[in-house]
Amino acid sequence: MRPALNKDTKVCISLAARPSNIGTRFHNYLYDELGLDFLYKAFTTNDIVAAIGGVRALGIRGCSVSMPFKSDVMALVDDIEDSARAIESVNTIVNDNGHLTASNTDYLAVQQLIAQHGLDGDDAVIIRGSGGMANAVAAAFAGAGFTGGHIVARNGQTGRALADRIGWDYAAEVGSLRAPILVNVTPIGMAGGPEETAQSFDDDAIAAAYAVFDVVAMPSETPVITAARAAGVQVITGAEVIALQAAEQFERYTGVRPTAEQIAAASAISRA
Repeated sequence: MRPALNKDTKVCISLAARPSNIGTRFHNYLYDELGLDFLYKAFTTNDIVAAIGGVRALGIRGCSVSMPFKSDVMALVDDIEDSARAIESVNTIVNDNGHLTASNTDYLAVQQLIAQHGLDGDDAVIIRGSGGMANAVAAAFAGAGFTGGHIVARNGQTGRALADRIGWDYAAEVGSLRAPILVNVTPIGMAGGPEETAQSFDDDAIAAAYAVFDVVAMPSETPVITAARAAGVQVITGAEVIALQAAEQFERYTGVRPTAEQIAAASAISRA
């Protein structure tokens, strides 16, 4: 059980344009579970410079950063780890006595999942999407040694720019493209979205792959994940990504690494 709130309780926060309860539930559940004297609270802001100044000045231990602030905060911290520098995007800030260090735990989580699931760097990859998270995913694959693949994106400008940045090819549609590893980093299949019942890759593309990776976390069993399971294809879900990236943040903030079982429980509660 977490100690009662007191003057020494360490505070961690999130900054987002549209705050959610996911991080709040995840971190506070684990503080209680591990008996840590911490509190986590979600915020939004219209002044990111002042907000990060407040993190520094008030001794806020950790700060999770979401859109649209992920790039803007880079100029406001003291050190930037390679995980954030590789994609010019920050999602985690740690405050050590006024010294702010930035990283990107999405990037780190994707690389961990690549290793855990035994994905082969010699295999081609199709990544669908070209937004901020797609940049993190693509950079993580490239950083893990994957040298061949396609970025598929409706936005030709951002899609080509991402493909050029990691040395892959660009395509506007999946069409007849096939690869051993398929990755969706678009809102296709997301609950409540306009394409929540759609598959990001069709059955033929899934049948030609040995792994399907969907970063959509709500729900974790998206249409493409359901179809891949039915086809006997290995899957990696968005729930795994969000749990691992949050666990990386948690460890940076507290110095404590939860067990796999604790992470799974916190993740389930955060998405309930």
